[in-house]
Amino acid sequence: MTATQLSTDASSQRIRVNAPLAENHHRILVPEALQFIAELERRFGKRRKQLLGLRADRQSRLNKGELPGFRVETAELRAANWQVKKAPADLQDRRVEITTGAADRKEVITALNSGANGFVADFEDAHSPTWSGTVEGQINLYDAIRGRLDYQSPEGEQYRLNPQRATLWMRPRGWHMEEKHLHVDGQPASASLFDFGLFIFHNGVQLHEQGSGPYFYLPKLESYIEAQLWADVFAYAEESLGLNHGSICCTVLIETLPAAFEMEEMLYTLRDYAVGLNCGRWDYIFSFIKRFHANPEWVFPERSQITMESGFLRACSQLLIKTCHRRGAHAIGSMAAQITDDPTADIDVREKVCSDKEREATDGHDGTWVAHPGLVAVAKAVFDRVMPQPNQLDRQLNELTVSEADLLQIPQGLISQAGLSDNISIGLRYLAAWLDGRGAVPVHSLMEDAATAEIARAQIWQWVRYPKGIMEDGRNITFELFSEGVAQELEQIRQGVGDEAFAASHYPAAADLFSDIVANDRFVEFLTLPAYQTLA
Repeated sequence: MTATQLSTDASSQRIRVNAPLAENHHRILVPEALQFIAELERRFGKRRKQLLGLRADRQSRLNKGELPGFRVETAELRAANWQVKKAPADLQDRRVEITTGAADRKEVITALNSGANGFVADFEDAHSPTWSGTVEGQINLYDAIRGRLDYQSPEGEQYRLNPQRATLWMRPRGWHMEEKHLHVDGQPASASLFDFGLFIFHNGVQLHEQGSGPYFYLPKLESYIEAQLWADVFAYAEESLGLNHGSICCTVLIETLPAAFEMEEMLYTLRDYAVGLNCGRWDYIFSFIKRFHANPEWVFPERSQITMESGFLRACSQLLIKTCHRRGAHAIGSMAAQITDDPTADIDVREKVCSDKEREATDGHDGTWVAHPGLVAVAKAVFDRVMPQPNQLDRQLNELTVSEADLLQIPQGLISQAGLSDNISIGLRYLAAWLDGRGAVPVHSLMEDAATAEIARAQIWQWVRYPKGIMEDGRNITFELFSEGVAQELEQIRQGVGDEAFAASHYPAAADLFSDIVANDRFVEFLTLPAYQTLA
């Protein structure tokens, strides 16, 4: 089936699907849905590109030594008394939310049945945006919302939805991504608008009639101006689809360094829709490195030594709680990336998760994220004990002061051979999985996604260029040392999977891509951008 066969009028001839359409795709890629996405692109696509230009302008200033800070022109807004909308009934208690990776049938059923309060269907960092995976993920959510999603494994095991299910959230791709398989007026559509538009067109009214609503996590925002674009998209979508104003709810992921200085402004801009902020630790670490990549003094130690107790992360987390509770929004904690099938037996994993969630709940967070169904009960037990009520919105941190300097503390620590090897392993194995269509992959007992792979390659990019990239044994980290590590990791993988499987895999392509990104003196904004050229 082709795009023109789906078209129904002259204007829709300017909408083109540049990909094969499987037999079941017609269920979701109906002409009316494509028209709606095209209208979103025509109304908001130009602004999106302008905002990306503003990001580049800001990066240029940072490269010249400018430091981010709280906006002077919005000081009165931060001092004023105002609140966001009250969260609907099914979002009052958000103590544990799960995001498991791809929105395939089995994963969606498992997550919705996990006992978590919410399930975040992730089309962003934990999703490899193959055309089939993206469209079929939307189909799976369509079926799940209507209670008719099921799955039979190759071994014959049946998976069906329970009557009681987690509240569904959808996380579209960030403003920086495009959907190259859908062209509108000759140009690729925004991936954000494609993901959002397809989901809300089919499910917005249905979710509202079920007593819930279309709920979204907004990723990678860097300013309240970018948040305003989402607010305008939401308002247009509600009016076009016959939804009451404010039917859409969103939580903004504070996962970029610039966003940490504009939390209040983002909530205010989205006040008719926003019900919370989320502290996205992994992307936040990457964003910190990225935004100061040009400064040889701002070199981070290895990832294992950057914890939520590190000054800059602690400051962001506490400021997020204070900001949210002052404005009536939920403060959601960071992802627990550990994975285990048996948390009762895996004492080390259980203790790490409990410690992390104890800190969050005690600090005042209203909920948290986990990556594995086996850890839902572990995290929930901590929040049940510390937070017996649905949330902690009444807990105000009025005495807390977080300064610009607090948010810009460089974490201290060392770089070891193990830290370099771990980054090489994560970057290589994740990229290979991503090119194979898997956006979240277990590596060394942790669920890795694009954010952690970004940290790995960004750190290595710094280490091979700057004098502070010295290991604790006194050796400089050079590109040659990195290349040796890649070759060693490839050989270890080849021995593990066998020659035939290795030859058919994406590991060699991933190694080339990884090496090209590290060798490029121009810091690549997102590794998924060049990787998408290969994937698409």
